[in-house]
Amino acid sequence: MATEHLNFALRAPAASCPYPMAKPGYGKRSMPDQLPRTADDFALLPARERYIAGFIDQLPDGASMDVKSLAKQLPLYGQQAVGSALKALATAGYLRRVRCLVGEQGQVRWVSRTFWSRTARDNEWWAATEVTPAATAAQPCAPAEPPSPPEPAPAAPVVPPQRAAASAEPSPAYLALARLGRIDSRLTLSAADCAVLEALAAAWFDRGVDADYLTQALTAGLPARVGSPVGFVRRRLTDKLPAHVPTAPAPPAPGTPVHRVMLECTKCGTPGRPEALPDGLCRPCRLPDADAAPEVPVGRPSEEDVRTFAAGLRDLLKSP
Repeated sequence: MATEHLNFALRAPAASCPYPMAKPGYGKRSMPDQLPRTADDFALLPARERYIAGFIDQLPDGASMDVKSLAKQLPLYGQQAVGSALKALATAGYLRRVRCLVGEQGQVRWVSRTFWSRTARDNEWWAATEVTPAATAAQPCAPAEPPSPPEPAPAAPVVPPQRAAASAEPSPAYLALARLGRIDSRLTLSAADCAVLEALAAAWFDRGVDADYLTQALTAGLPARVGSPVGFVRRRLTDKLPAHVPTAPAPPAPGTPVHRVMLECTKCGTPGRPEALPDGLCRPCRLPDADAAPEVPVGRPSEEDVRTFAAGLRDLLKSP
């Protein structure tokens, strides 16, 4: 009898559905300067957090990072478990939720981004890092080739420090010092004196003052006789140095996109400054029982309490 051979063609594995991407401006953003991926990534985390962290790390930038979207792709855990895991990952230093104000042509809106770092970071690093779109370009997963050691450069000839050539334009500080003698002869300085005091006078210009302000501060209230002009001017340049006033940032040019960043709580989304959200969590989410008032049992008084209270009232009525 002929043997029937059944030759079933193997089915090709079904292509996995692509992970849902967030709207432009939302979703995951990878932080720079991460270590390359290894098999030991997230090894110190509990099993649930390690599983979810590995899943998030494989997601492309711009992927949806809300709890509902993540729970749909993670069959082992529901929304509450995913939310708790994100809170734990924020505490461990792997992610921060940030609310950014972006806009163009006079229209701005708040968007939410989840910044992810495969390398755990502390609160100081997250607070000092400016999480802006330009600073969060995706990092390559494979380690880069180590650069070849640079060849030793030839030793540069030792040149003693010297002043710029005489043909160079003198600095505003040098010119202001040189003109003091023309305003008041008691403060006449030589070229060598001006060169010695130039750095001290330049510090005034760095504080935002001009030559007129500097001249007035050095020549006001001079004594009848100045024995050492260079010593007198050095003393005033040091003692009367104006306070540093930070300059206001220049307003953006018309049409320039506006980027403003505000950290928000990983769990509830409350915005705040980095120092108010350690581990990416606000105080109620970090200490859920801190603000809870102690419960006071409320009930009807016992018969003994009523008798005692009534006896006290009778004693008060008997008193004269």
